[in-house]
Parts: sequence; structure tokens; C-alpha cells
Amino acid sequence: MGFNGKQWFLVKIAMSRRKKLTVYDYLKSKGKRQLSNLFVHTIEEAAAAEEAGIDYIVAAHDLPQFGINASLNDVKKIREVAPNCFMQSAGPIPPASEYEAIKFAHDYLSFGVDCIYVGNHSLKWIRAMRDENIPTIGHVGLIPGKATWIGGLRAIGKTADEAIGVLKHTLDLQEAGVIGVELEVVPPKVAKVITDKVEIITMSMGSGSDCDAQFLFSNDVLGWNEGHIPRHARVYRNFKKEYARLQAERILAFKEFHEDTINKKFNDPKINVQIKDDEFDKFLELAEKI
Repeated sequence: MGFNGKQWFLVKIAMSRRKKLTVYDYLKSKGKRQLSNLFVHTIEEAAAAEEAGIDYIVAAHDLPQFGINASLNDVKKIREVAPNCFMQSAGPIPPASEYEAIKFAHDYLSFGVDCIYVGNHSLKWIRAMRDENIPTIGHVGLIPGKATWIGGLRAIGKTADEAIGVLKHTLDLQEAGVIGVELEVVPPKVAKVITDKVEIITMSMGSGSDCDAQFLFSNDVLGWNEGHIPRHARVYRNFKKEYARLQAERILAFKEFHEDTINKKFNDPKINVQIKDDEFDKFLELAEKI
């Protein structure tokens, strides 16, 4: 998917408006202002996030089971078109060792990713990554990759014991060296207490507005989610309806092209080059001799 001159111009305008967050800035924002965090699926969505002033984007690749069909090359292009958005990413397959965790992280940092998702990493590996100055983002509450251990995709923290478990998990991750956590589907009252007790950034996914950041997925924001729409998702536009309209128009356009082909409607001087009559006559004479 390419960009025309106007689209690149808009991206360049956005680039000139603001300073990209560093890890230092990211941590210093705690208690000062809310950060907007958006998962983007495409290069176009990333460019829109850049232009809209989104603080933080997340991109992943090769996870069709989660509706993520982008390639690694797409993630690299997302980094290019949204240069002022703080960016999180990671590989589709979790590492199998501390060495792989560090190596894979450096692969992503090398093309401009700012922080690495470590929702399925051990605390030991996270500490080792911090020792290598690799910024990492943890995950507490509902962790989809660990759903089988908690009885499926469900809210976490509705009991005192579970809520204390989420707090302890967040503190453990902070001690291990993460710079932030995705705090997913935890009661807002619990999320506020956790946010106030930690120094790292908490990013709410269905955990209320008292976290340090708000995290949504672009397919929910734009209303084109084909699967289950999470309870905590907020839909701002109905792209599914627009995509259906565009598909209907696409079919009609292809039908018209097909019919014009059958009816030989392409001898049109507006789209064809012409030969002068005298040159055509000479051509016919030459053609007769072949």
C-alpha cells in the first residue's frame, strides 16, 4: 500500500508539530496527562495515528488467529509513517530462552521500535532485558496468552484476592524492570489503586480512566471488527458499513468493465493513440507485401 504526495505531505506536517516521546518522557508523563495508545493494523492507520497526534502505537504481525495479518515489512513501514508515535511491538512467536528474548528484542529496536511487549516472558528474562537497557511492556489482569490458566477470557480483580494478585503482579513486573503494563479488564477502582501505587505507566484496556493511558484497537475504534467486539471497546466510526458499500461499488465497477470488454467499447480516442491516415495507408501497403 503506497502513499501519494498529499498523504506524505500530511505526515510531514504532523512530524513537524510535536516531539516524539522518549522512554524518559513516557515515564515522566505519569500523573501529568493521559496518553493515547492505539493498536494499528495497517500502514494507513499508522499514518492517520501520526496525523491525529496519537501518543503511542502498537503493531504486530503474522498472527492471523487474532485477526492480525500484517507482515514484518508492514511493521517496519508503520514505523516509517508514524515517526513521532512511541511504538511497541514484538515477534509473533514468544522466545524460548533468555538469549532469544534479548536477541529478538534487539531485532525490533534496530528498526526504530521503542519498547518490546513481554506479556508472556518470565520475570527472570525481563530482568535480563532491563540489564541490557531494553524497554519492556508487561501485561496484567486478563492476559489473552495465559487465558487457559484463568478459566478463559474473563475480567480479573472482581474479588479482593484477585485484585491483590493483580497488584502484586504489577509490582513484580515493576521490580523486574518494565516501563509499563497493559492493565486489561480490571475494575476501575482496583486499577486506580494499582496506578497510584506504582511508578510505571499503567495502560487501561477496559480498566477505566484512572490509569495513565488509554489503550484501544483500531478495528474497534473504526468499527470494522469482524469477530467478537470486547465489552470495553469504544466504536467511533462504522467502517464495516463503508467497506460493504465499497465492495458493492467494486463489484459494479468490475461488471461494467466486463460488459465493456464484451461489447468492444475500448476503441475510444480518449484512451487510444491514433495513426494519421496517410501513415495508415502506407502501413496497409507494407502489410500486403508481408
